[in-house]
Amino acid sequence: QVQLVESGGGLVQAGGSLRLSCAASGRSFGSYAMGWFRQAPGKEREFVAAISWSGGSTDYADSVKGRFTISRDNAKNTNTVYLQMNSLKPEDTAVYYCAARPITIRTMVKDYDYWGQGTQVTVSS
Repeated sequence: QVQLVESGGGLVQAGGSLRLSCAASGRSFGSYAMGWFRQAPGKEREFVAAISWSGGSTDYADSVKGRFTISRDNAKNTNTVYLQMNSLKPEDTAVYYCAARPITIRTMVKDYDYWGQGTQVTVSS
C-alpha cells in the first residue's frame, strides 16, 4: 500500500515555473514507477510524465517535452517524486495528480494502482 500527497500547485503567469512534489509513504516506494497526470475541467485525465523505479528511465507527453522534467528521490526518509514545470502555458492549467504502479513505466490511467488527491495548477495569460 502506498499513500501519495501532492503539493506545490498554485497560480503562475504564462512563461513562469512551478515545481510539484509528491510525497509517498508506505512500503517499497523504491520498487514503484511514478507518474504525473493532469485533468482539466471537462476533459479526461491525461498522461504528463513518468519515471521508472530506479529513475533511469523517463517518458513525457509530447505536449510537455522540453518544458517539464520528472525526477525522484528514493532516500529512505524522503521518498518524493518531483515535476519541474518551466515555460508554462495557459493550456497547462489543470489538477495534477501523481500515481504509482509496480516497477515499469506506463502512460495510461488504468495502469496505475495508487493516486494522490491532486494539486491545482493555474496558468494565467
